[in-house]
Order: sequence, then C-alpha cells, then structure tokens
Amino acid sequence: MTSCLWLVCTLVAFIGSAYAILAALLVARFAHRPKSILERSENVALIKPLYGAEPGLCANLGSFLQQNYPGEVKILFGVQNAADPAIAVVRNLEEQFPAADIELVTSSRSAGGNPKISNVLNIFPTAPHDVLILSDSDMRVDDTYVRDVVATLQQPEVGLVTCLYRGCAIGGFWSRLAAAAVDQHFLPSVLVGVQFGLAKPCFGSTIAIRRNTLAEIGGFEAFANTLADDYAMGDAVRRKGLKVAIAPFTVGHTFSEDSFAALLAHELRWARTIRLVDPVGYAGSVITHPLPFALAALPLSGFNVIAWMIVLGTLACRLLVPLQVERLPGGGKSSIWFTPLRDLLSFAVFVASYAPGAVSWRGRRYSVGADGTVKPI
Repeated sequence: MTSCLWLVCTLVAFIGSAYAILAALLVARFAHRPKSILERSENVALIKPLYGAEPGLCANLGSFLQQNYPGEVKILFGVQNAADPAIAVVRNLEEQFPAADIELVTSSRSAGGNPKISNVLNIFPTAPHDVLILSDSDMRVDDTYVRDVVATLQQPEVGLVTCLYRGCAIGGFWSRLAAAAVDQHFLPSVLVGVQFGLAKPCFGSTIAIRRNTLAEIGGFEAFANTLADDYAMGDAVRRKGLKVAIAPFTVGHTFSEDSFAALLAHELRWARTIRLVDPVGYAGSVITHPLPFALAALPLSGFNVIAWMIVLGTLACRLLVPLQVERLPGGGKSSIWFTPLRDLLSFAVFVASYAPGAVSWRGRRYSVGADGTVKPI
C-alpha cells in the first residue's frame, strides 16, 4: 500500500511539473501577443457596480477615469444603499476629475439573488451608448484599457471581450498571498485550459458587449439569480455563435485581505464557483498542485535521496510560472517567494471546496444550488 501511494504521489508530481513547464511557456507566448488596432472610435458606457468603500477603491475607479481614448466615455457608478460609503468615494472622484462624464445611480431595487446583477440592472437604463463595458470595482487598469478593449471587440465575429488579470496586493502578508493565487494558479491554468479547449472563460474583470448582443442573450435580467454571472454571460454569447475574446493584455485585480479568515472565505467562494461551473475540469486540476504530492511522497519513500530530488525538481518547475507571469502588466510586488506556501494553501482550498457549505460574498452569506443559483441566507 505504501509503495502504491508513493507511486501515485510521484506520478502526480511528475505530471504536475510537466504542466507547470507548459503553463510557463503559454504565459510567455501570451506576453508577446499583439494588441488589436482600433478601427474606429465608438462611444462607450463603463458600468461599475459598487458595494462599500473597499481598500484601494478610489485608485481603482480613478484608473478608469484616465483613459486615452478618442471617443466619449461615460462612467456609471451604482450603489444599492443611500448610506453606502462608496458614494463619498464617487463624489471625491467627481472633484478630482471635473471633465469626466460621471453619473451615480442609487437604487435599492432587487431583481434576484445576485446583488451585483441587481445593481447593474439599476444602472443599465442610464447607459447611453452602444458599447457597454462592465467591470468589478476591484480592478485597476492603465490609460489604454478602453482603446484596447474596444479594438478587440471590433474584430470579426467577436461578441464579447473579457480580460485576464494579475494579482495586485495593496495590503500586507495575507493580501500578497491572495494575489499570488491569481498569478501562480489562476492565470496560467486559464491559458492552459484555453490552449486545449478545456476552458471557455469569461471574467468579471471585463465584460465588453454591444447592446444588441446583450439583448440577444436575454439582457442582464437573465443572470439575476446566477452566482457565476460572468461565466454564464460568456456561455450565452457563445451559444449565439459569437466569440468570447480574451484581450491580449492583463489588468490588475487588487487584494486587501488582512487576515487568514478573509483570504480563506474569498478563495473558497472562488473555488466552489469554479467547481460548480466546470466540475470535471475542476477535478482534473488536481495536477496543477504537484508540490504537495511531491512532499507527500517524501515520508512514503523513507525520505530517500530520489524523493528529495523530485521535490526540488518539482519546486524548480513551479517557479518557472511566476517568473513568466511577472512579465505581464497589472501586478504588484514579486510573489515568487510565496510559491511553496501558496501551493500548499491552494491545495488545501481545492480539497475544502468539496465540503458542503455556504459562500461568503462581501460580508453576506449565500447558499448555492446545484445549478449555480444563489439565495441569500
């Protein structure tokens, strides 16, 4: 039995190491993808649903107000509570950027179990333009973001544009560890999945879509009770025969976790969402955790020299991934030294995601149905 367990752990470590090398190569290739050329300037409505004055919110939102784009850009913020502290941040931005076309929508109307989509539905009637770009409040972009997203949307047969993102820690140790999960696991796994047709992603970091395409998929109303609303929108666009394009650049996803509990709650929600969306692919992602298996093989082998060499070789392969990811824009400080700890924690979250339980989302708790629908507890 011990020999069989050692063989299984060693085999997963080898396969996972090969996966890490492949992932590093794909990240390097993504870094060299050329951006699309803007064919014509189209007026754009940026939709930003807000909830609370999270750390870094002013800088995050401010980055969307400093766009080098020849067309009109109207930015629409939305809150569901007249006492939401995010309102003060928006008012501050209006003073900082007097030339920006900003509008704040406050409405408590709820359209379903997903509060973000309810917020979006309250904002949407005020959106004046054909091109809509919806993005989460914890995203941070550079001044060519709108230009590059619209240029990608203008490519033939593209119905929706989304963006990969890097982790950008704006806090201490726990936020840096959270950001490392994006850089070292999430981003490379998406590129591998896309390469082999195993993943069909669409992220809340960016959902750029034309008004008529949105109407064809049922509008935002169709996703009012869905936890993975971003994935569901991408899937709906594909079912209409259109492409969901990943823009050839990365944006920043800010992390401000100040405790292990906050980090764990965030990552468990994330992991359970992915598991519900793609259960087979998620189960297969066990090979993306080679280091825990290499370490597990150590005591099973009696801590012999070969087992130690496998551990060192596995770690070397895993380090190739953050070395390549850190060449992409949008990220924060280097996360390479977090690799061993990050790998062990990511595997623990992977295992824990199979345990039943609710998910936490911005201070609220939700039960998740087998079909991915959510209900507030």
